[in-house]
Amino acid sequence: MAGIAGQNGARFNRGDIAAGLAVAALMLPEAVAYAGIAGLSPARGLLAGVVGCLAYLALGRSRFAIVSATSSSAAILAAALATLAPLGADRDALATIVILMVGAAFLIAALLRLGALAAFVSRPVLRGFAFGLAITIVLRQVPTMLGLHGLGGDVATLALGLTRALPSTNPASLVAGGGALIGLFVLRRWPTLPGALIVLFAGILASLAFDLPAHGVAMVGHIDIALAMPRLPDLDGGQLMRIAQLTAPLVLILFAESWGTIRSLALRHGDTVRPDRELAGLGVANLAAGLVQGMPVGAGFSAGSANEAAGAATRWAAAIAGVTLAILVAVARPLIAHLPEPVLAAVVVAALSHALDPAPLVRLFRLRRDMLIGTGAVLGVLALGVVNGMLLAILLSIASFLHRASTPAIARLGQLGDSHDFVSLERHPEARVPAGMAIWRAGEPLFFANAERVLSTMAERTPADTRMVVVSLEDSFDLDSTALDALIEFDRTMAARGAQVRLARVRDHLRDLFRAADAQALAARSFYSVADAAAGPIPLEEPVA
Repeated sequence: MAGIAGQNGARFNRGDIAAGLAVAALMLPEAVAYAGIAGLSPARGLLAGVVGCLAYLALGRSRFAIVSATSSSAAILAAALATLAPLGADRDALATIVILMVGAAFLIAALLRLGALAAFVSRPVLRGFAFGLAITIVLRQVPTMLGLHGLGGDVATLALGLTRALPSTNPASLVAGGGALIGLFVLRRWPTLPGALIVLFAGILASLAFDLPAHGVAMVGHIDIALAMPRLPDLDGGQLMRIAQLTAPLVLILFAESWGTIRSLALRHGDTVRPDRELAGLGVANLAAGLVQGMPVGAGFSAGSANEAAGAATRWAAAIAGVTLAILVAVARPLIAHLPEPVLAAVVVAALSHALDPAPLVRLFRLRRDMLIGTGAVLGVLALGVVNGMLLAILLSIASFLHRASTPAIARLGQLGDSHDFVSLERHPEARVPAGMAIWRAGEPLFFANAERVLSTMAERTPADTRMVVVSLEDSFDLDSTALDALIEFDRTMAARGAQVRLARVRDHLRDLFRAADAQALAARSFYSVADAAAGPIPLEEPVA
């Protein structure tokens, strides 16, 4: 359908208009709710949604991304602000500094082309973190839905406090929150309807019709939106460094969450996106959000998926969503003041219900892979809080990788029949090994942390009557100096035992490395395949090292 030309030839049509209107209806209640999670005024969440959508268009290229406040970033911001409380600065001013630092960090990362670093946050970390975070956020909404006040602290303290305070539940708050939650789940049967917006206005009507404040139900209250230059407190270098340290987890989780959303939706539709470009788009969006005193913004999966499902065809859908949200705020702001807080809590719980599915974590146990990482991320968030839990999960992921890389599986290989295939004897006992020969393969690349251990293990397991040892370097794309020296020493050790070492699957630049290290003999005994290395005659005499 013909439409107005956008950047890169993109044209929007009625699908973009419908998608933008539907997403704006979802963004309004979520923006107010996520601001509450961060302990900030609803205006900050609303402004973040408007400018995030519009500013991202300057550099971002995803046609489905809706850049606004997210539940995870709101929770991490709340934890960071709580940690920064001893600085004595105004909470809103600290939040603004954090957001501006997030934007600057994204732009610096884009300039340095660090988009690939997102891969260092593994999927088990993200899944465990999301599950633990969802439990934490949902648990913190329960007191609001029950009309209980003064409950807080860590997860264990909050759970204990809830148990003790249950007899003091406000029936009106319970009905308002429970009814809203039921309504949200029922309306999911009709995905084209703006369920969150319908429940929001139903809550406002109930508040006005039944005078819920008189029954002890808390209201959102007046939302004062005044655009002004941000007020920044006077902090010294040490204090700013402390804020920057707490900003790092926020940047990491925002980009990991956003890039995961952007990339998955792009792959689904054959679109091309680049991580460094998206870093820049998120940087501009967060700087804009900081300047209007909003919240940290990212491309959340729920909003992006809703945009896709509503029929978005180009990036114009996000622009329409941002403009529509601004209009809704301008028109409906007086009504939002009458919105019951239990209804907002229900919106948050419904939005995070998909993250409470333990299936992704159960799958790790079924695969017997990364169970410790996923479980550690969940327990870390629950026991240590959002920021420290995230850092613990990342450390567990790195530690798991280093442990696996430093203690690789070592397989002895044999030949399948008369083919060129050499496979593990443990998995394929029918494979054969020529007499007087041992063929080894390490399951991980050789590097400084594992080379000496791997090669010494191969030497120990090699039978005494072996005359030729073949070491396959198929997983070693390169060698550091420690691994190089370990290989040369291994060659000398085996030569002293009367066995010749041959290297298989050796790349040309490694042969050059051997020559540069004055190991020409080892370079001469390097082959492109295991079959070629094992094909030569087995030496009858002790080789010369």
